[in-house]
Amino acid sequence: MSRMTPSALQRALTLPGDPVLRPLPRQVAVLLEELHAPPRLAAHLRAVHDVAHRLADWAEQHYPQLDFNRHAVLFGAATHDIGKVLHPEELSRPGSEHEEAGHDLLIARGVTEELARFARSHASWNAPGVSTDDLLVSLADKVWKGKRVTDLEQLLIERLSETSHQRPWEAFVALDDVLDQIAQDAERRLAFQAEHPAAPGIG
Repeated sequence: MSRMTPSALQRALTLPGDPVLRPLPRQVAVLLEELHAPPRLAAHLRAVHDVAHRLADWAEQHYPQLDFNRHAVLFGAATHDIGKVLHPEELSRPGSEHEEAGHDLLIARGVTEELARFARSHASWNAPGVSTDDLLVSLADKVWKGKRVTDLEQLLIERLSETSHQRPWEAFVALDDVLDQIAQDAERRLAFQAEHPAAPGIG
């Protein structure tokens, strides 16, 4: 009996990648399969989720007093662009229609507002009341591809400085160092994403 060939989506969800990318949370992987998500979207979510893992690990090690919800950050990174299931054109061009759509999709699937909000907020780090969780998800969504955003990073530096009683320049140096390390693999993460088709399908 011949073995079934994995679908393009399954490959995006399971191939190791280079650098090796962590798998998405099982709940998210199942949801993407149920939604017949574009494989490229799954690959992108894995890349951002993996970077969020690295940022969370770093923050816990170097800034143990920083107040953030690790589970929320990782779930938010894994689902931040899920609205592109409904707006797949935004996989290849700029657009924000996916933000509200992703939030509503997650709510309709029974995800709590606490976790669903990242789909809507990941591009709004300057909004009033933004949390450290939001900043970490937004940062992961930028630095995975090597993009550095000064005002976003400055907001996190202020939180790091406050919680650690470091001088701002010390927090800057620490954050800059880890972001530089993460950015070194940006081209390979981008290549992994590009390997996977933007259109849903079984091939």
